Amino acid sequence: MNAMTDMHLYRHLDEMAPWNDRLQVLEVIGVTDETPDVKTFTFRSDAQTWFRYKPGQFVTLELPTADGPLMRTYTLSSSPSRPFSIAVTVKAQPGSVGTRWMFDNLRAGVRIKALGPAGDFTHHNHPAPKYLFISAGSGITPMMSMLRWLNDCAPWTDVSFVNCARRPEEIIFRKELELLGTQMPGLTLGFLIEERSSSRESWFGHMGRIDAVRLPLLSPDFKEREVFCCGPDPFMRAVRGMLEAAGFNMRFYHQESFGAPPAETLPAPADGPGMEVAVEARLPIRFADSEVDGECLAGQTVLQAARASGVRISAACEFGLCGTCRVRKISGAVDMNHNGGILDDEIAEGYILACCSKPLSALEIEA
Repeated sequence: MNAMTDMHLYRHLDEMAPWNDRLQVLEVIGVTDETPDVKTFTFRSDAQTWFRYKPGQFVTLELPTADGPLMRTYTLSSSPSRPFSIAVTVKAQPGSVGTRWMFDNLRAGVRIKALGPAGDFTHHNHPAPKYLFISAGSGITPMMSMLRWLNDCAPWTDVSFVNCARRPEEIIFRKELELLGTQMPGLTLGFLIEERSSSRESWFGHMGRIDAVRLPLLSPDFKEREVFCCGPDPFMRAVRGMLEAAGFNMRFYHQESFGAPPAETLPAPADGPGMEVAVEARLPIRFADSEVDGECLAGQTVLQAARASGVRISAACEFGLCGTCRVRKISGAVDMNHNGGILDDEIAEGYILACCSKPLSALEIEA
């Protein structure tokens, strides 16, 4: 039976269970060209479950490349207000491996593994009467997820949406944004491009790079707003510097970055603040699923010990953000310094993040 006419697809939400990344995989149901080098990939669960996440969160995809599985983290551009599918919108950067593989191989019906959702970059964690979403390039994706949710659930919300691109044809989601601008009475759009179109399209909007002069033109009351920023690191540094120079209260500034955070921002070890632990030079570690006995040298993480023992544990960010390397601890103690990639209830169930957990005793894990 054709999948599109399968009556099992027509189920009410209360007849379905939430998607579980430990049990189910994703199936591609659509590929959309957004700009010449940007595509949106839409997925459903192969078990016909629904997706529960916060707008602005990300997932980690396991891409089965010819050289072996490749882990890549992408922000969801879809909204949880439409829970039957999820979507990621990705840009093929020069030299990119994972994104280029997706462009060349992902078609309707293809199935891939995924982990998540994860991440704290969401307006749900920072409710405010007025928002400023400011982005550049593919950094627009979490902003689009949040704006789509607001359009579905709170369309009267006061949102100043500023997006920067190199040329007009590179503004991702431009047509949809302009349509939302006619539907959401509190939405103000501001586009800023660096150079005119290479085609015949006329441009009558703002030009140049975001700076202390242009930001007030695009969002005059930016000091009164909860600010969310996403884009290339130089762009985010520039925005942050402008806001600080303008006297903006940085408690109301949030940015998304998949770079490693400074060490001082990491939470205290799970075993307690200020706790000094003497760790032996070598500790035995048992990888139960692989039936491998190894050892962890002083200072090594569980992930490093696994690799040294020939045991594969999936990992993407490797600093405790994405949650890809989550494994269950059967016995033993660890010092885990993570950056939000694991939930408290998962820790209570015995899970750890291998990339940022160092054994404090003999250890056995499911891997």
